[in-house]
Amino acid sequence: MFQVLATDSIAKEGLTVLENDSNVSVIYGSVDEAPTTIDALIVRSATQVTAELLAQFPSLKIVARAGVGTDNIDIDAASKRGVLVINAPDGNTISTAEHTFAMMMSLLRRIPQANHSILEGKWNRSSFKGSELLGKVVGIIGLGRIGTELAKRLKAFQTDVIVFDPFLTEERAKSLHVQSVSLDALLTTSDIITVHTPLTKETKNLLSKENLAKTKKGVYFINCARGGIYDEEALYDCLKSGHAAGCALDVFIEEPATNNKLVHLPNVVATPHIAASTTEAQLNVAVGVAQEIHGFFNGKTVKNAINLPSVPGEELQKIMPFHELAKLSGQILSQVFTSGVKEIRLSFSGTITDHDTGLVTRGLLSGFLMQRVDRYVNDINAPLIAKEQGFTISETSRSETYGYENCLQVEVIGEHDSFSLQSTYIPGYGPRIVNMNGYVTDFMPEGAMIYIEHVDKPGVIGNVGKLLGDLDINIASMQVGRKKAGGEAIMLLTFDHELTKETEMKIRQLKDVVSAKSLAL
Repeated sequence: MFQVLATDSIAKEGLTVLENDSNVSVIYGSVDEAPTTIDALIVRSATQVTAELLAQFPSLKIVARAGVGTDNIDIDAASKRGVLVINAPDGNTISTAEHTFAMMMSLLRRIPQANHSILEGKWNRSSFKGSELLGKVVGIIGLGRIGTELAKRLKAFQTDVIVFDPFLTEERAKSLHVQSVSLDALLTTSDIITVHTPLTKETKNLLSKENLAKTKKGVYFINCARGGIYDEEALYDCLKSGHAAGCALDVFIEEPATNNKLVHLPNVVATPHIAASTTEAQLNVAVGVAQEIHGFFNGKTVKNAINLPSVPGEELQKIMPFHELAKLSGQILSQVFTSGVKEIRLSFSGTITDHDTGLVTRGLLSGFLMQRVDRYVNDINAPLIAKEQGFTISETSRSETYGYENCLQVEVIGEHDSFSLQSTYIPGYGPRIVNMNGYVTDFMPEGAMIYIEHVDKPGVIGNVGKLLGDLDINIASMQVGRKKAGGEAIMLLTFDHELTKETEMKIRQLKDVVSAKSLAL
C-alpha cells in the first residue's frame, strides 16, 4: 500500500486516479500531522520541503509540486536522499496565456481605471478613451508554450504578431503565422510588447534602460512571466515620462509588491501573481501530478522530473563521466550555436560504446536545452522537449577514435549553418574538448570562458590581450586554432571570473574579430 500526502489545499477532484487505486491511500492534511511512513508528497507553494522535512519521512520516494515553480523544495537535499521531485509545467499554460490577453485588453481599454472611477461615484466617459487591438503590432519575446498560445489568440484579433526568439526556426514561425525578427526590430516596431521567457542570466533586465529607449512612443508593456526581465527602475522612468502609454504586470522582482512604486502609477495595471490561478489550472496541475505519481508507483517513466532518478550503482559509476561530458558538450553547443535547430547528430566511438549510451544522449539534450526553454529540463523530459521544439536527434557508432580511448562527436544543424564539437573523457584528468567546429583544441570545459572567431592576422590576439589587460582582467588559459594561414581562426580564453556584457561587447568591436560569445558552465 502506497501512502500519498496531499497538502496545501490540493484540488481533491484532481487526484481521482490515485483515489481509485486500491493500492494507494491518499491522506489530506499538513505535514505536521502526517504519518512518517508516507511514500509521496503533493504540495503547492505554501509547504517548504526542506532537508529537515525530508528527514522526517524516511520512506518518501517522490515529491510533486502541483504547479511549475519548485523554489519551495530543496532539490539538492531531495536528490541526496534519492527522492524524485516532479512538477506540472503544462497545467497553467492556458491560464497564463489568457491572463496575459486579459491584461492586454484591460490595458488598452483602461478597464481597471474606469471601474475605479465609477466606484468613486464618477461618470467620466471622455477620460477613458482606449485603443483597439485590431491592426496593432504585438511583439512577443519568447515563443515557448505560453507565447505560442498567446500568438494563436492574437491572430484571431487580426493583429500583426512578431516574435523575438533566438531558437525559433523559420519553419515553426511559418506554421504559427508569426514573423521572426531581431530584438531591436521588435523593440522599434511593436505597439505592444509582452515577455514570455524564463528568468536567466541572458534575460535578466533584458528590457533595460537602453532597450526601453528603443521602443516607440506610446508603447504598451506586459509581464506575466518572471519578475526581473524588465529593469523596474528603467520601466518606472519610461512610464513616468510618458514615453510608454501603459504597463500590465503580474510579476515583480520582490513579492508581495504592494509597496512597489510601479503599481501606484495611473497607467499601470497590476495583479498579485495570479496568472496561473484559475479553477481549471489548479485542477489540471493536480491531475498532472497525480498521473505522474500513479505512473511512478507502477514503474512507468516520469515525464516532468526535476532531478535525476537513481541508477544502479556499478553502471552509474561507469557511465556518469560520459554523461557529464555530454552535458557539458550540450551546454557549450547551446551557447555557441544560437540559431534554431533542425537536427542534432551524435556519434560515439571507443570505450563509451561498451555501455548503454541512452543516458549519455539524454545528458547531452538536457545540457543543450536547459537555457533554451521556459521550464525545467533534465534527462527524463529532455527528449520530449526536443520533440516539442521540432528537432530530431540521431545516434551512431564509429570505429575511428581519433587517437583517444573514447570519443563523443556532436553536430548541431540549423536551417542555414551548423556547428560541431568533439570531446573525450580521460580517466584521472576528466573531460576534454578536443575539436570545435573543425579547429583542434584541448581544454577542460569548466568555469568562465569566451569563444572568439576572428581573422588570422598579426596583432588580433595581442589586441584582445591588451584590451583585457587594460580592464585588469586576468587570462587563466588560452587556446588558439586556425585551418589555414590568413583565414578563419579561433581563440578560447578562460578566466577566474565571468566577463561582463560590456567587456564582451568591447571584444566584439575589435578589428578583425568576427564574433565573441561568453560560455558559462
